[in-house]
Amino acid sequence: MALRVAFDLDGVLADLATEIERCRDEIVGHATARLPVSQSLERRVWQHVETIENFWERLNELEPGAVSRLAAIAADSRWEIIFLTTRPATAGETVQVQSQRWLQSKGFPLPSVYVVPGSRGKVAAALALDAVVDDRLENCLDVVADSKARPILFLNSESLKNGLQGSADRLGIQTVETMVQCLEVLAEMDAAASDDPGILKRVMRKLGLNPETRGV
Repeated sequence: MALRVAFDLDGVLADLATEIERCRDEIVGHATARLPVSQSLERRVWQHVETIENFWERLNELEPGAVSRLAAIAADSRWEIIFLTTRPATAGETVQVQSQRWLQSKGFPLPSVYVVPGSRGKVAAALALDAVVDDRLENCLDVVADSKARPILFLNSESLKNGLQGSADRLGIQTVETMVQCLEVLAEMDAAASDDPGILKRVMRKLGLNPETRGV
């Protein structure tokens, strides 16, 4: 049976933090670094974001080439991929359409995007997902509580700064710091489920890694 995996967008594939910082600069000027990021300022930033037409299509990838790499490996391994997001609405197209366009522009054809109003775990249970990749620990805990899916916590620069590695380790939640690591973990899951170690070797070769040097 095909591996079924959900990916969060912001903080996993899309670099939202840099674009939000740019929006702060537009509001308060380049003195942002000298100002505390208050709740009031954050509200102003998100109010500004909501006025920007098709804001979600402006983001860069967190890791250049990660989306197309995921698309290629998913197609080769016959994984079923869905993208989950809680993005708020902005001017222009719907969040779903903007997110689909962004993924297509980065190399993922025909992406399935679901705008999640609540628990990621309930979505994972309803869709019988095998894994959920997210950058928020609370979302990973939702997955543990409400489904049989395996949560994978993506540690971007923000979550590393907030010390989520230690919390995840104590809770027994798998962590990764790059998309290469994430895809390796998924390939290991797929190989174990299908009893076919060739899956792992194919994925590693597509990632530019030598499976022989890693004992695969």
